[in-house]
Amino acid sequence: MKQLNFLAVASYFLFPLKVSAQGEQPSAVVQAATEAATSENVIQWLARFMSEGGVFMWIIAIVWCVGVAISAERFKQYLKFHVDGTSLMNSIKKFVIGNQVQDAIQTCTESKALLAFVMKNGLKRSNQSKEQIQDALEASILEVVPKIEERLSYLALTANLSTLFGLLGTIQGLIQSFAAVAQAEASEKAQLLAEGIAVAMNTTALGLVSAISLMIIHSILQTRGEKMIHEIEENSVKLLDLLGTKKAALSIDKAA
Repeated sequence: MKQLNFLAVASYFLFPLKVSAQGEQPSAVVQAATEAATSENVIQWLARFMSEGGVFMWIIAIVWCVGVAISAERFKQYLKFHVDGTSLMNSIKKFVIGNQVQDAIQTCTESKALLAFVMKNGLKRSNQSKEQIQDALEASILEVVPKIEERLSYLALTANLSTLFGLLGTIQGLIQSFAAVAQAEASEKAQLLAEGIAVAMNTTALGLVSAISLMIIHSILQTRGEKMIHEIEENSVKLLDLLGTKKAALSIDKAA
């Protein structure tokens, strides 16, 4: 009964039954296959689905699990890296205008967000020239960007590997099916052909499901990462302008 569902499909196409114009009852094999399919629970169906697909099913499943693990780690890190840039910048602006740069630095230190880290390094150079502040901000941005993009390339790789392993499983199933038609005894052809179809279809299905889900997750993570990088760069420019304007105002006051 292991290959009953695919055996029924293969038998239908290889050895079609004559059906009257009014329609006859389905064959006993098809009825048995239908009853077997409806009597299975989810776990039994999943176990049979993996078993019928052959060794490539387990390879795809492992690749999929690796991709999911990378995705979970990235989502966790992004939650830690993220901060409301507008609120943080408003707090920094209030402290800088009030000549309380140390309070602004302390506010950034209390946050684990990457934007706060970049802002803190810029604020530490507030007494130096505008070029030195800019260098500090750019160096900090170069330091945090790899943390945002870390392991995203591996996630894309797992999606591609899922597709390729699914294709390999499909080829294996087709080779198995053609070998059955060419070499097997007539009494065994239907079962061997059904087994080959199971390998081809199951690996294709699992490979596509894995690849599609990982590609969607990769796109979401990449979009969030690019948004964080853009926010860091935007607020770095705002901080540079704020500190430069404040320094110019102090110079005018001293000259007066």
